[in-house]
Amino acid sequence: MNNTSTSKRTVLITAHVDEEWKKRLQEISPDLHIEFRPDASVEDIPADVWQEAEVLFTLGSFPQPEQAPGLRWVQLYSAGANQAFEGPLAKSDIIFTTASGVHAVNIGEYVLTTMLAWFHRFPRFLEWKQKAEWPEDAGREQFMPEELRGKTLNIVGYGSIGREVARLAKAFGMRILALEQREDHGDHGFRFPDVGDPEGTLPDHYYKIDQFHQALGESDVVVVAVPLTPTTRGMFDKQAFAAMKKTALLVNIARGDVCDEQALLQALQEQQIAGAVLDVFNAEPLPASSPLFTLSNVFMTPHISGLTPHYDERATQIFAENLRRYVKGEELYNSVDKKRGY
Repeated sequence: MNNTSTSKRTVLITAHVDEEWKKRLQEISPDLHIEFRPDASVEDIPADVWQEAEVLFTLGSFPQPEQAPGLRWVQLYSAGANQAFEGPLAKSDIIFTTASGVHAVNIGEYVLTTMLAWFHRFPRFLEWKQKAEWPEDAGREQFMPEELRGKTLNIVGYGSIGREVARLAKAFGMRILALEQREDHGDHGFRFPDVGDPEGTLPDHYYKIDQFHQALGESDVVVVAVPLTPTTRGMFDKQAFAAMKKTALLVNIARGDVCDEQALLQALQEQQIAGAVLDVFNAEPLPASSPLFTLSNVFMTPHISGLTPHYDERATQIFAENLRRYVKGEELYNSVDKKRGY
């Protein structure tokens, strides 16, 4: 370690950061000593680095509390907060912040892509293409699309992803419902410019959890975007699917365990709902024996809606802004509330 670091505040980074951002981070304050250890495990990092570390930016390298007695803040590389409740630092007073907002653009586009593909009958086009023929009537009936305009979109969980979905859907003329527990509907997390709904003005109606089933009954599309917590685990159960329209489409880009998968399977098989877009599952990878693979009314992807070539840059941008705020003693973006579970 650099001997001059002893009088500085040590920032340890095990996440991926490109060269341009390394320079930007160094320029935030002359009082910072930054250690870049990409992909390093806890054991790979020297004891003296852990001893001096005050800030950690990581995906999953968490020391024991006694290894890093000066650690005050952990910035997670992930948008999820599971790591704050698991592992050696779970019971500490260390501040955890997430990369919430990093997925808004790409998952927002994923949701719009799948909705458009569903209502414009792309699965049927692909089925006929595989047959190397077209139906005799040129498909007028079975290829007849539905328009997004005028449909009701229910966003269950109005965080950064849900807000970007709302922004895009509003441009298509959809009516927006949003589950939001707070009275203040503004977005207080990290926000990229021109993304999402910062002021919370796009939904036509907000509802609380006690109106959940009623809102499901009004919805043509239901987008699941809540974090996985003890409260949300299994919230989409038999009763929830029974409350939905038979013509409704479910899109789950949250976590598989938010849905009771057996109840979902039954709802799809018995056509209690029209179809589902599933990027997440109870077990991942989804076993080949799962009946979900056989259903024609299901779009499935292998938990890839969050993939983007811009992830590292966006996660680092969130960390950089938080590091500026940390140095100034200001409130950090995306702080994890351990009582709420996210």
